[in-house]
Amino acid sequence: MSQPLMPKATAVWLIDNTALTFEQIADFCSLHILEVKGIADGDVDHGIRGADPIAAGQLTRLEIEDCQKDKNARLKAIQKRGDLPEVARRVGKKYTPLSKRQDRPDSIFWLVRNHPELLDSQIGKLVGTTKSTIQSIRDRTHWNSANLTPVDPVSVGLCTQVDLDNAVQKAFKRIEKRKAEEAKKYESEGISAPENINKEQVKEINVEQNLEPVNTEYETATEKNVEEKTLLEDNNNQQEKEYTSDSVFAKLNELKKED
Repeated sequence: MSQPLMPKATAVWLIDNTALTFEQIADFCSLHILEVKGIADGDVDHGIRGADPIAAGQLTRLEIEDCQKDKNARLKAIQKRGDLPEVARRVGKKYTPLSKRQDRPDSIFWLVRNHPELLDSQIGKLVGTTKSTIQSIRDRTHWNSANLTPVDPVSVGLCTQVDLDNAVQKAFKRIEKRKAEEAKKYESEGISAPENINKEQVKEINVEQNLEPVNTEYETATEKNVEEKTLLEDNNNQQEKEYTSDSVFAKLNELKKED
């Protein structure tokens, strides 16, 4: 089933004029259910005029009434002979209208803060910007970084919720694949993966392995030095005492001879 020519305008009309569920409208218009909820709340693409799919020959009133009765049913568009083919996605940098370019830095800031798993190339495709701009916002070196406020790019129409979800899923798959490769590398080398150690455990290991042996060696070395030092001092004192007593008696003998 091809989507309507103006999916968001068609969604606006269906929200205002029917009792269809958000899921039914999202399925018919090829939108994410959160986008439909945002349109209904006035948070997404505020100000869009509704487009009547019945007048455009895309739906019949009977089809809408049947789907309103059965919430599990899905809208089926009228099949036309000259149905337009689905437009292929253009490869390359995404074009951003002039009216929405001022919202790009805030949207990049939102993506960097809420989805750090996304690569710069993925963010660039979502909002249509360059890697240098993304890097400057990451590093807080952007010329307007002081005034940046995080804004959901889906709410300002820079990308769809489907594209954002697909990018996040690809990022998580890439991360899981890298973790699996690292685990295989550890297994092939026979090395157990490093475990996270608390600060208290690190302190205990340092005390047991490093501090205790060093302290015991130092204590034994200091005890030996003290013993040697005391022996030397005792010997010196004895020599000094012997030398002083002999000299005294020699001087007394000399004095007696002179008398």
